[in-house]
Amino acid sequence: MNGLIETLRQAVGANHVLVDGDLSAWEQDWRKRARGKALAVVRPGTTEEVAQVVRACAAAATPIVPQGGNTGMVVGSTPDDSGRAVVLNLTRMNRVRAVDAANLTITVDAGCVLQTVQEAAEAAGYLFPLSLAAEGSCTIGGNLATNAGGTQVVRYGNARELCLGLEVVTAQGEVWDGLSGLRKDNTGYDLRDLFIGSEGTLGVITAATMKLYPLPRATLTAWAAVPSMDAALALLGLAHRHLGAGLTGFEVMGQFALGLVVKHMPQLRVPFQQESAWCVLLENADQESEEHARAQFERLLEAALEDGCATDAVVAENIAQARALWHVRENIPLAQAEEGLNIKHDISIPVSRIPDFCAETDALLKREIAGVRLVNFGHLGDGNLHYNVQAPEEDDMQAFLREHEERVNALVFDQVRKFGGSISAEHGIGTLKVGKLPHYKSPVALKMMRAVKDALDPQGIMNPGKVLLP
Repeated sequence: MNGLIETLRQAVGANHVLVDGDLSAWEQDWRKRARGKALAVVRPGTTEEVAQVVRACAAAATPIVPQGGNTGMVVGSTPDDSGRAVVLNLTRMNRVRAVDAANLTITVDAGCVLQTVQEAAEAAGYLFPLSLAAEGSCTIGGNLATNAGGTQVVRYGNARELCLGLEVVTAQGEVWDGLSGLRKDNTGYDLRDLFIGSEGTLGVITAATMKLYPLPRATLTAWAAVPSMDAALALLGLAHRHLGAGLTGFEVMGQFALGLVVKHMPQLRVPFQQESAWCVLLENADQESEEHARAQFERLLEAALEDGCATDAVVAENIAQARALWHVRENIPLAQAEEGLNIKHDISIPVSRIPDFCAETDALLKREIAGVRLVNFGHLGDGNLHYNVQAPEEDDMQAFLREHEERVNALVFDQVRKFGGSISAEHGIGTLKVGKLPHYKSPVALKMMRAVKDALDPQGIMNPGKVLLP
């Protein structure tokens, strides 16, 4: 392999081919669930350098693991422990290439940090609406490779819906330039959609043209206490009717999830946490004025209180209060981590069936595992729950995972299937769920996916072991 390493050094520069020292930042996943071993970490600076790296690896039949900010949740961007794979980290490719105001688009390198794209859009007077907790470190390429969701899907859709075009280096090292920015192009198969959500198993996304939107004139945030998940669903219906397209966020949080924030982050104020079984965070982005947005919210919340689907509510008075409310929601995963190891589920259920799913699955888990604690929160507006399972309070966390993780996953995923849902809403499959997918995806779908993989990556070098079993 020395010849390959030398070729890689010639392609990207010796300083950007890492083979010695502490490589844990690239070899270990964000949740610290797995640690692999790379042949080398290669950090190209241009699309042509990516192409050279892929061509060299293809010639040597060497596996490639594309990587952005390495903030994924399913061990999808870290190598296995064989020491054979090249980690292709794209964070040096971080240019904002162009803002096209007339076309309402922004074209960026794949290694651009999401927050950088948001800021570049805002500086030009526009909104890039993709927003998630890791936005200060995750990259656009990774967001597209996993079809990231976040908090504004209810209005703007997933990363897929925000993307108009891609630049991709194929598994053979060729460059496909699909950065047209066209909203209509009916000239055959949509190649863009093949690569979005493919988790680097078909090729390497090196750049993207993304949609922009006008900045709202006002964005207001409200927090409501609701007595049940049924009531939260009723409030969502009212929000759609009262706010229309202005409804950009609708997050639901269980009492126990919020209690973990109170316990581990006492500096954060959590409204109504002990007063109700659930709380809801709503966002209204208005194109008229703050007065209009506030009046809309007031009418909505008055109707919710009258109907009984909310028992109390508050509208943030300023940006600082709004940010404080969002900090509570965004810190639930961190608070859960402080509580100890847990079993995470990123699931989607038809919105109308979520109350029944929660009632039935909660009861099932509590019956099967005495004392189990459920950390349920997420994007109710688009049907995505982070339905996480915490060990009983006095249990050894490691022992709980060893004894119960597979069983809990099976119980939850079987329930997801029963209710017509998906075992991965926005995090992807990676390696954590690759063994589960054949049980919950139709054989016909898997056959077509395998045909695509074999056609585009016949050597099987692109992120092997992710999404599809070998």
